[in-house]
Amino acid sequence: MPKSDPNALAGKHAVVTGATRGIGRECALALAGAGAHVIAIGRTQGALEALDDEIRSWGGVRPTLVPMDLMNGDGIDQLGGQIFQRHQRLDILVHAAGLLGGLRPVSHIDPRLWDKVVASNLTSTFRLIRSFEPLLRQSEAGRAIFFTTGRVARPKAYWGSYAATKAGLEALVRCWADEVENTNIRAVLLDPNVMRTKMRAEAFPGEDPDTLTDPAEIRPMILDLVTRTGLGLPDKPVIFSEWKETATA
Repeated sequence: MPKSDPNALAGKHAVVTGATRGIGRECALALAGAGAHVIAIGRTQGALEALDDEIRSWGGVRPTLVPMDLMNGDGIDQLGGQIFQRHQRLDILVHAAGLLGGLRPVSHIDPRLWDKVVASNLTSTFRLIRSFEPLLRQSEAGRAIFFTTGRVARPKAYWGSYAATKAGLEALVRCWADEVENTNIRAVLLDPNVMRTKMRAEAFPGEDPDTLTDPAEIRPMILDLVTRTGLGLPDKPVIFSEWKETATA
């Protein structure tokens, strides 16, 4: 690491949520490997420090570590203010954090758990957009990537809270993208499909993890999305599989 151009994102500032494990961590490593200054958000200080150690071990720009639960909306606002004070802009937002909340019948979901999943998956998305849109507007090419799931298009028993909140995320991002269509901001909805993550293991505990795609495979895709300029991204977000087919047609 890094195998990518270490200067492709030099001077860029990127926020990555869920940066301490799985897909979020790989996104943080990919951006840092391309020269970006990563502002890594995670709930565990030790895991954030491990990310810092890895990035610095191969000479990457030292990341800013933000130990924070995304249910803390005021904390997100404070972070936005701090980024403005230090950097005056944000170039990249990758929202990879998410909460499965277990699998159970809709009628059996505890209201407190429901509120937690909504806060983690949907409300946090609103708070991130609210706090970071002004910063993304200051970038020459603001890029915002939001992770979603195939369960939105293909609902299945017991996935109610996760599927519903991700469907809300998709609707929210599409509405926001329509609002900023005439700006330099482009939003992407990204469904990573099946990968070897802790969330996947929680949902399918009996599955052989060796049969699943390594989350590191997301790295080239993330770099491709954030380095495209001009008309390289659609004005309106589509699920990445659809966008990829359009872009390569």
